[in-house]
Amino acid sequence: MNDEKVVLDEDDVRRTLVRIAHEIVEKTSRPGQSPASGLAVVGIHTRGAVLAARLCELLEELLDAEVPLGAIDIAFYRDDLGRRPDAPVVGETELGFDLDGRTIVLVDDVLYTGRTVRAAIDALFDYGRPARVQLAVLADRGHRELPIRPDYVGKNLPTSHAERVDVHVQELDGTDEVVIRDVGDRRQEVAR
Repeated sequence: MNDEKVVLDEDDVRRTLVRIAHEIVEKTSRPGQSPASGLAVVGIHTRGAVLAARLCELLEELLDAEVPLGAIDIAFYRDDLGRRPDAPVVGETELGFDLDGRTIVLVDDVLYTGRTVRAAIDALFDYGRPARVQLAVLADRGHRELPIRPDYVGKNLPTSHAERVDVHVQELDGTDEVVIRDVGDRRQEVAR
């Protein structure tokens, strides 16, 4: 059983990221300050980091200013580390700027239970104390286990536990798309 349905194609992904960039500019603008003042974008490895880089480029075009970009690895911050059968795939955390007092837009591909985002916030605070952390996701599939809500959502995708949402990006997968596929009931598997 591997039925797959494309819910966002390449053009949809591009338009969605442009919309999210505009929303970030609107929501982070402060009277008397440059909209880019204190703003930084941090992607969660792996696909969140790719999407964050694209979002950062769009923000820099809109703001005509440099926006710091980082990537964060959460492999050792996960609450299911001991339950996973495989060793964690560790990416590199790259935060070449001071987090203190900044508005950090944390970027991920799919929001599901909220556990990945919780781990990313824990990791961020090991590197500094941002003034605010906002969350941008390309797809929100629901089924939250923690009280986490995104500030910027590309697409809400009502799903069942028997479905999986996969984000494919050109840089890693050769195509840009979001697909839903049937994988059977996976509630016993490790949640995202």
